[in-house]
Amino acid sequence: MHIVQIFENRKTSTTPLIDLVIDFSLFLQNVSYPTPLMTTSSATSRRVENIGDVVEDGIAGTSQLEDVVDGDTIEEPQSGMEFNSFEELMNYYKQYAKKCGFGVMTRRTEKGDDETVRYVTLGCARGGKARNRTLNVARPRPTGKTECKAKINALKVDGKFRLTTIHNIHNHGLSPKKSRFFRCNREVSDSVKRVLDINDEAGIRMNKSFGSLVVGAGGFENLPFLEKDCRNYIDKARHLRLGKCGAGALQEYFCRMQCKNPDFFALMDLDDEGRLKNVFWADPRSREAYQYFGDVVTFDTTYLTNRYGMPFALFVGVNHHGQSILLGAGLISSEDTETFVWLFQTWLKCMGGITPKAIITDQDRAMKNAIAVVFPESRHRLCLWHILKKVPEKLSSYASYKSGMKNALLKCVYDSQSVEEFEKSWDQLITTYNLHENVWLKRLFLGWNEYDAAQRKHECFFRRLCSCQDKLKRVCRPV
Repeated sequence: MHIVQIFENRKTSTTPLIDLVIDFSLFLQNVSYPTPLMTTSSATSRRVENIGDVVEDGIAGTSQLEDVVDGDTIEEPQSGMEFNSFEELMNYYKQYAKKCGFGVMTRRTEKGDDETVRYVTLGCARGGKARNRTLNVARPRPTGKTECKAKINALKVDGKFRLTTIHNIHNHGLSPKKSRFFRCNREVSDSVKRVLDINDEAGIRMNKSFGSLVVGAGGFENLPFLEKDCRNYIDKARHLRLGKCGAGALQEYFCRMQCKNPDFFALMDLDDEGRLKNVFWADPRSREAYQYFGDVVTFDTTYLTNRYGMPFALFVGVNHHGQSILLGAGLISSEDTETFVWLFQTWLKCMGGITPKAIITDQDRAMKNAIAVVFPESRHRLCLWHILKKVPEKLSSYASYKSGMKNALLKCVYDSQSVEEFEKSWDQLITTYNLHENVWLKRLFLGWNEYDAAQRKHECFFRRLCSCQDKLKRVCRPV
């Protein structure tokens, strides 16, 4: 049985060469790796005569910085300076940082009883420690963090924000020429968003729309955003907008199908503003097939190459001929727990409240959480194809991966004929290649819930042990 392709493929437009050059130059300028480095020089904010200058090294305690941006004088932050509102403070520090050549982020905020900000810390965007978010030590993700200490603290006093602590020294180079590419300085205005929406509904490609904006602004250097920012905005807008002949045509189609057969099921989820978020449908044949072949269900979301970029969710079963059968489909706006809960509850309602005995998904945390809420009695199993697809990413950093580990793992998975045989082969694999500390394999074997419970139990025992040792030291302390 073949599933008819609903969406038309769309060719990806070619990125202009100048964007590639700009992105690569930013990568070289701002990216470092989370390996400890020795900083030999420091840079501080000082008087900037030309926005094209790059301040590489500076001296702490330089004189007051005074420069003009759009006719306004920007002074170097000093203790005691006051601002009428938090927005005014933020705009001032962002303009100052843009002129000096560093990005800005909000490090800390505290709110009062009236839920308004009473204390805030603004700092350099390259502050903080680099956290390696990947388990593959052979290919660490690049990071721009250098633990820069540059920051300002402001306290709300008598309705105004007053600077209390100033630290203007940076441990990295400053780049005024490239400061407009920093995330805090890139913003797509409402007027530009309207133009992008209109062009997208008219079928105009993004590279053409961005090209017209460049011509209208008189060059790339006059735009406060990149083509990537425009694409990100359109991608988010499409999640809640099906465009011309989209939502209306979909609703008309559902009405026609329900008139032909009352057993056709469809449900559309709207947000607070009445815009389409999620949609699910199932034809009578799928609902009838589930009554006979609903023991085991496979659920998966795949990003189709359609103009909306929305995840297409499928419920699939297997009939008595070993053929895949469709048990329902949906388009969802995001892949979070709340969305999956709505989709699973809708599908369960469509199937008469009969839960499957087992459901197979990939290793998605949001899916796991939603299944625990909607299908607490069903057995949740992980898809073998998705697991084996991640094997090179998780294990290729080991020296023995290609010399025998990979074949031993595949033999353990495919050649085991019983539970006892699999567990014996698994233990031999872990012992032979010293994989006892591999977190990914532990979670696969024990399951996410069991592994997390074991970790919490171990941490609780360790804390109790440390507490007992402290008490013993105090009791046995010599007089």
